[in-house]
Amino acid sequence: MSLSAAAMEIQLSRNTGSPSPSSSDHQNSNPNQNGNPNPMQSWWEAISKARSRIQALSSILPSFTPLSSLADSDRPARSLLESPEAYLALASSLSDPFSGSGDDPLCQWLYETFQSSDPDLRLVVLSFIPLLAGLYLSRVVSTASENPTPSLAGFEAVLLALYASETKARGGKPMLISIPDLSQPSLYHAPRNQPANRVAVQSLPSLGVLCPPLEPQMAVKSTKRACIVAIALECYFKQIPQMPSWCKVDLCQFAAGWAGQNCSCKTELDGNSEGDSIDANENFVEVRVDEEDEEENDEIRDTVQGMNKLAIVEDCNEIGVFRGSRIPLPWELLQPVLRILGHCLLAPLNLQDVRDAASVAVRCLYARASHDLVPQAILATRSLIQLDNRARFAAKEAAAANAASNANTPSKAKKPEILLVSK
Repeated sequence: MSLSAAAMEIQLSRNTGSPSPSSSDHQNSNPNQNGNPNPMQSWWEAISKARSRIQALSSILPSFTPLSSLADSDRPARSLLESPEAYLALASSLSDPFSGSGDDPLCQWLYETFQSSDPDLRLVVLSFIPLLAGLYLSRVVSTASENPTPSLAGFEAVLLALYASETKARGGKPMLISIPDLSQPSLYHAPRNQPANRVAVQSLPSLGVLCPPLEPQMAVKSTKRACIVAIALECYFKQIPQMPSWCKVDLCQFAAGWAGQNCSCKTELDGNSEGDSIDANENFVEVRVDEEDEEENDEIRDTVQGMNKLAIVEDCNEIGVFRGSRIPLPWELLQPVLRILGHCLLAPLNLQDVRDAASVAVRCLYARASHDLVPQAILATRSLIQLDNRARFAAKEAAAANAASNANTPSKAKKPEILLVSK
């Protein structure tokens, strides 16, 4: 090491308050010009932390053997997040009637994993928030009359960890939205040639409070329960593009169960853009298939089956949509639920199972809001139902046009076979 490089290193160590490393340590750490550690070393530390958390999980779920293969992958946390088998194993353990207590090892694992700085590990915890919140709220309502009430301290600890993280991130400030002044003409509607003697008045948009400042909470009180669960769902919604589809389906199923409304009024808005009602059990397209051309028949049959999957299932109990118990739904809890359902309905990359589950859930919530006479919830759920109907009608029209074009397209003539016969 040259003298100038050694002097710079000593000066850097004085500025940072850390002792000057040796030349061998300098070669191993390989800092860049900003003094940041080696990216390869940080990557390996993240993998080591993820593997240690998965090994800790394997001790809690010893019967689930595929965890060892997930730990050996290049991205263990991401592999755990995207593994449906691992999610099913953890969900089965969380759904146990005796789970959720203060000494529940799986709740402790979720709590400790969320404290990690690895973003993928935090995503793993967030993927279980719909299931955890659904089980917690349903059990609180169903066991309210029991004496003594079963302990749910394990569930509450995980929810409080997310609430504390969001409280720290907001820094004691409220969430504000900008509301334009509707009394003033819009920028796109104001006349271009205004009178010379007219002075343009610039109106400042008013600010609305979307969410007040969060107060630190050390325990889940009955008066703050809805707020704490709502903040946990908000944390989930912020990362919902990275969430797997099965946890979205869980949220939709619990939302339908929370509504607890399976009356006929939940389908009163089901209509297409032409105003005709959509029968839930009626197939969108019926195509008569000619048996002469088998290849063309198979293609049309596959198209028809794909369009029939767009239909909304009417009897929710047959597909197990309802989960949990009917619970109070204040507006502060219903807001993040409707945001998540809006993503499940309208995001283009969602699977059809996610959209169908969200369709059933938002209709049940509309029926609940109509019976409870909650104007905000009626307006929000009604808008989602109309958007869902328009999207399904557009998909139906596109699929029907595609099927008709495939049916009218003449099949290619087969080339005659040439047989070579030796004389």
